[in-house]
Amino acid sequence: MSQPPITADTPQPSERSGVIRSVAIAGRFLKVLASAKGPMTLGEVSRETGMSASTAHRYLRSLIAEGFATQDPESGRYDLGSAALSVGIGALRRIEPVEVAAGYMKKLSGSLAASAGVAIWTERGPTLVRWYRSAYFSISTVMLGDVLPVDNTACGLVFQAFMPPGKVDAARRQQPVNFRGEPPDTAALDVIRQAGAAELSEHLFSSLTGKAAAVFDAQGEIACVVTTVSLIDAARSEDHFALLLEAAKAASRECGGAV
Repeated sequence: MSQPPITADTPQPSERSGVIRSVAIAGRFLKVLASAKGPMTLGEVSRETGMSASTAHRYLRSLIAEGFATQDPESGRYDLGSAALSVGIGALRRIEPVEVAAGYMKKLSGSLAASAGVAIWTERGPTLVRWYRSAYFSISTVMLGDVLPVDNTACGLVFQAFMPPGKVDAARRQQPVNFRGEPPDTAALDVIRQAGAAELSEHLFSSLTGKAAAVFDAQGEIACVVTTVSLIDAARSEDHFALLLEAAKAASRECGGAV
């Protein structure tokens, strides 16, 4: 979507606002280049930033000089430069997927009749590293620090869909025999991969249901899994699955992962 045009009549930020107009406009250019599907022509950049071609050209030349943009000598198209990539990588290094996901789960547990948390993969299997009990729902079969069954939980199934089979098998062997269920077949894992999530009735308490969704990092790899436990009827009435998926996708975006 094109940005509103900036002209000579555009109000200048006041000193009180602390905004330097040239920096703000340069940021607009970087956002346009970053969101593009590929290198852009001058006309495309001009249209998307809402600026004249001559003004767009001057800003692009300045960004090129600082390494934040580049221009292909043959096609004349513009793209992000190495300096922009360095800034992006630096920002991604500072993002902790578990903490990002935890923020969404804490908020979700406060608004739904469901306990919610975040699990990471360890050599023993899915392990809860964040867990928030709902104010409306106190029955739960898990707690912080618990290792979850690989095959008998939605969380375990989601990890299996995106983890190397060798790592999953190694974790399964470390889990107690009574923990283990039947490993899912290829078709079931394909369905989970397509959805990015799974849901499964509790194998210990038939009235409870577990739901889980994957959070991806900037490399497109599974970083952690967000999960909820709730009464089946409550989950249906509040549509927990859709809300959990929405939270997982938001966390993935914040971590630089594609959704």
